[in-house]
Amino acid sequence: MPYALSRRCLLNCLGLSPVAALAGTAAARSTAARAEGSRQDPDSLATWHMPDEGDPHQSTWMSFGPSEKVWGRRLLGPARDHLAGIARAIAAFEPVNMLVRERDYDLAARLCGNRVKLHVQPVDDLWMRDTGPVFVRQLGSGTGSSKGELAGVDFNFNGWGEKQAYGNDAEVAGFVTEAANVRYLETALVLEGGGIEVDGQGTALITESCVLNPNRNPGLSKSACEAELKRLLGLRKIIWLPGIAGRDITDGHTDFYARFASPGVVVAGLDDDPDSYDYAVTRRHLDILRQATDARGRKLDVQVLKGPSSVRSKLESKEFAAGYINFYVCNGAVIAPQFGDARADANARSLLRELFPRREVVQLDIDAIADGGGGIHCTTQQQPR
Repeated sequence: MPYALSRRCLLNCLGLSPVAALAGTAAARSTAARAEGSRQDPDSLATWHMPDEGDPHQSTWMSFGPSEKVWGRRLLGPARDHLAGIARAIAAFEPVNMLVRERDYDLAARLCGNRVKLHVQPVDDLWMRDTGPVFVRQLGSGTGSSKGELAGVDFNFNGWGEKQAYGNDAEVAGFVTEAANVRYLETALVLEGGGIEVDGQGTALITESCVLNPNRNPGLSKSACEAELKRLLGLRKIIWLPGIAGRDITDGHTDFYARFASPGVVVAGLDDDPDSYDYAVTRRHLDILRQATDARGRKLDVQVLKGPSSVRSKLESKEFAAGYINFYVCNGAVIAPQFGDARADANARSLLRELFPRREVVQLDIDAIADGGGGIHCTTQQQPR
């Protein structure tokens, strides 16, 4: 039976319970207050643009965040090993910055090697795609040196709708923005980077189940969310995918469903297991994508990439994030998973080589990360050059 594209099942698989919002954090402010602050923000007059992931990077940001409390004793060691393996693979192509708790510094240094730069900072978990800032570049109203300026958008991480403790991770976007020495942008919206996929030319794929979920943005309309996303990310068209809420901790992030390989070209997952909750929604996504056009009016070329039929993992969780869609594009390479299904792994490698002909495709064993419900893309956040 094919494995579903099950994602980030930490809430159910690891026995976590919802937690209350943390008072005093940006994520705990009311949506109305954040929205009012956003309207008064002078940056609202600027034109910002989120570059494509394949554009040149200054570096990649990651978090050495697995803890026994979240991952359990059996998964903790393998998760750290596989996370460090991802960092080392990326560091062969571009600089990697890794946040790490002070008590884990020596271990992280040993596992990651001397090509990964460590930054001491309290963290709750390893999902930098969701906790870190989304980097954007100023294109429009700035003058002189401000044109082309980089900024980091803090999307007010709230533990995927208060499903997991997030007090430290709520501070990660601000810390990374300061460490990267770029401008800090606030917004009314609560969401995660894993819910956003852009082509760098004004088009985005975004799942409604995440961004429009009342556990992130209560009381905000779809049009208001869209207007703010367009302002911050330089978007002209958003292709909304339904996603599916309440079945995984992320409420259906885009980066496990569909990714831009290049402007006009989308690679999308398809779940062939009729018993999976993703079976119907992945077919709905394909229907939407095949009928869609991008911001420049181009009909999308949709390439389908199925998950493996079997996996080698013998680790802890009952569900396994076995999709190939959660790859990461860095300078000169695509870092992608392999799961032990020889035919499916080879098919994924072949398609990625076709879609990214100028990049090396590096496939990694990330079983422990996948057993935690995530993938390579979830652990990374690119800082544009």
